[in-house]
Amino acid sequence: MEGFEVQECTDTKIIQTLFQEYSQIKGAESCFVSFEKELAGLASFYRGGALFAGYCGGEAAACAALKKSSAKSAELKRLYIKPAFRGKGYAHIILRTVFAKARELGFSEVTLTTKPAVMPAAYALYKKSGFSEIGETDGTVSMRITL
Repeated sequence: MEGFEVQECTDTKIIQTLFQEYSQIKGAESCFVSFEKELAGLASFYRGGALFAGYCGGEAAACAALKKSSAKSAELKRLYIKPAFRGKGYAHIILRTVFAKARELGFSEVTLTTKPAVMPAAYALYKKSGFSEIGETDGTVSMRITL
C-alpha cells in the first residue's frame, strides 16, 4: 500500500476519466442510468458530498464518490480501482477516507448498491468492511453501514 494516497478531488476531468473507465465493466450497464448527465454536472450531482481520487506514484489509479441522500445519510458511489492497481488494499484506504469525510459532513450512515454477480470482489470488500444487506432487487443488492 506504499505510495498510495486518497484525496478529495476537484479536478472533474480526472474523475470523469475514471468514472468512464468504470462504466465499461461488462454487466454493470444498469449502474449507469443518466450517466452522461452525472458526468456533465459532477459538482452539482455530488453537492453536499465529495469526490475522491486515489493516486499511486502520481497516477490517478482509483476513485469514489459520496452523494448526499439526506441530512444523516450518504451514498457511496463509483468506487473503482484500475485493474493494474487491484489486490493491493487500496479500496480499504479509499473506504476509510470516505467514511472519515462522511463523519466530517455529519452523516451517520453510508449506503450503496452493488451487483455481487458482476463485482464479487467489491461485494466481499463491503461485507468485510461492515456493510450489511438491506435489500435486493434483480441482482442488485442494497447495503448500509452505520458510522
